Amino acid sequence: MQESEWSKSIPFKEQKNIIKRMFLFAKPFRKTFYAAIFFAFVLSIVNILLPLIIQTFMDNYLTNQTATQQVIYFFAALYFFGVLVKAVIWFFQWFLYSMGSLKTYQYIRAKLFEKLHSLGMRYFDQTPAGSIVSRVSNDTETLYEFWYVFLMVLTGIFAVVSSFAAMFRINVKIALLNLIFLPILMVVIWYYQKFSSRIYRQMREKLSQLNTKLNESISGMQIIQQFRQEARLNEEFEATNDDYLKTRYAMIRTNALLLSPIISLLYALAIALSLTVFGFDALESPVEVGLIFAFTTYIQGFFNPMTQMMDFLSVFTDGMVAGSRILKIMDNEEYTPQQNPDASQTITKGKIEFRDVSFSYDGKNNVLNHISFIAYPGETVALVGHTGSGKSSIINVLMRFYEFGEGQILIDDQDIRDFTMEELRKKLDSYCKMPSCFMGTSLIISAY
Repeated sequence: MQESEWSKSIPFKEQKNIIKRMFLFAKPFRKTFYAAIFFAFVLSIVNILLPLIIQTFMDNYLTNQTATQQVIYFFAALYFFGVLVKAVIWFFQWFLYSMGSLKTYQYIRAKLFEKLHSLGMRYFDQTPAGSIVSRVSNDTETLYEFWYVFLMVLTGIFAVVSSFAAMFRINVKIALLNLIFLPILMVVIWYYQKFSSRIYRQMREKLSQLNTKLNESISGMQIIQQFRQEARLNEEFEATNDDYLKTRYAMIRTNALLLSPIISLLYALAIALSLTVFGFDALESPVEVGLIFAFTTYIQGFFNPMTQMMDFLSVFTDGMVAGSRILKIMDNEEYTPQQNPDASQTITKGKIEFRDVSFSYDGKNNVLNHISFIAYPGETVALVGHTGSGKSSIINVLMRFYEFGEGQILIDDQDIRDFTMEELRKKLDSYCKMPSCFMGTSLIISAY
């Protein structure tokens, strides 16, 4: 069985291209994102200063028993003020970034909807409606959280660098020892990204199939009930739903193993290692309690952003899959048939002529083979034939829903491409019940 395109992992080069193109959609709102990133940088500085307040109070006053009521109130008020400032900065960071993310994903959805209107009917024939709905609704919705990944990365970098600098200032040896956990984290991130992207693509494909089944069942409910096909379609829907559930289970197992538990384990090991080294140092000379408190707090600040980044890796992978599916539509070139650039002819009489016209929906099997006929103004031409004989196809190419292959379609002895779409639509006979009547010429379809 051939492996589906969506069941494969996304190569790094493709991921890089997706991110680059997604950033282009965010460009109109870059000022909002820049402001949020600025607040994230300020927040990382505040997070470094807060433990210093506690360290100073403990080492300079509590251990020496020189703390007065004024000193206690001062440090309490100073720490409270710092926490208040942190809360305000945090609010603006998340608010601005959320607004930027919301505007960006709404912009992408609007652009995607606009793109769908430019695609030809052939695309909609070959793509299930449920799949299209899934990409416009579910995939674009996924991108709202996708942008938070980059905020987590930036805040994580700020926090890791600032926390390491603070640890380095306190104790160079222990700070450098904590760096041994970074390569382990990088390996875990690489493995998770490679493995989870394939699962997420499978999950998105199953969700698309689920939406397609649901859409087809609802739209064809009358026929389903007439022919009593409820049981068969229920079985098919349950099978698709079970396949989707299995991919969700696989994702949950992967996240449960490789995300927070790994970071929590490494954090515990880092604390244990640091306290052990501090303990050996204390055997030689006293170590200030406040210093140990500040150092362990910085270790927490060093690992917490990594936990958040790891948690958001699942969102990143989901967003990469959603972005690739959206970009596939944006890159589709199955446009509606184009008229000649200098099209300016006007329909005056309404003579319609098919001259040796051939047409195929799939580009391989012709539905129309060298069709020729003339419908003169005031004349009624009846097209009679079995279902699938090409009656609707004649109307489709005449209405320019599809581009025909060989031959010519003429109106008033002029190529149909020499008329603008506005002219073709405007000259529809308002008295005709079918969208195939030009001026005084009628084309009547009949099946037997």
